[in-house]
Amino acid sequence: MLTGGPFCAPIRGPVCTPIDKLLRFSADTFFAKRYGHRAIVLETVAAVPGMVGAMFTHLSCLRRMRDDDGWIRTLMEEAENERMHLMTFIEIAQPTWFERMVILGVQGVFLVGFSVLYLLSRRTAHRVVGYFEEEAVTSYTLYLQEIDEGRSPNVAAPAIAKHYWKLADDASLRDVVLVVRDDEAHHRDVNHGFASILGGRPPGDHAIAPYPEHDGQLQPTL
Repeated sequence: MLTGGPFCAPIRGPVCTPIDKLLRFSADTFFAKRYGHRAIVLETVAAVPGMVGAMFTHLSCLRRMRDDDGWIRTLMEEAENERMHLMTFIEIAQPTWFERMVILGVQGVFLVGFSVLYLLSRRTAHRVVGYFEEEAVTSYTLYLQEIDEGRSPNVAAPAIAKHYWKLADDASLRDVVLVVRDDEAHHRDVNHGFASILGGRPPGDHAIAPYPEHDGQLQPTL
């Protein structure tokens, strides 16, 4: 897992792009304040870019017979981490039948579209993911606000979350949202850093957002 160095020098700052505005409008319109359901649907899409990027990077390195400089492992970890977000929120908010249909359609369209984008411009693809992750950070910040103000119940953290993030036995949903938000901030900075490297720009001077410690064993012990 890549955790530092010039590879993942971030671009930071309160940049609000048309992409961010479109994502926020779409999510707010469809999910309103149902942040648990929003997380489930969005995480099924968020796990796609890392896997696509890792696959195409792997194939490119094979063709060119060159080292990947740690990109493949980093992208695979990102995809697995996003899947664990999904597995966690499934325990908190069960998706409706309609949301499951939305997931099927959106994931299929996004997989094809992002694959084409990655083949055409890796730099643009990673930059777009950076913006996606920034929107995810905003969504989880709003989720925390809902919990803190009592509009969303602060239930006990699922066992899979406590195991994966090594949380305390008495951890709550708020603790889970905090570590998930840290994950998304880390992915944001890594992808913006990748985009800068691919664009020939020098790495930034800021450190990437901290990444919570994750357990190597994904299934909770019985």
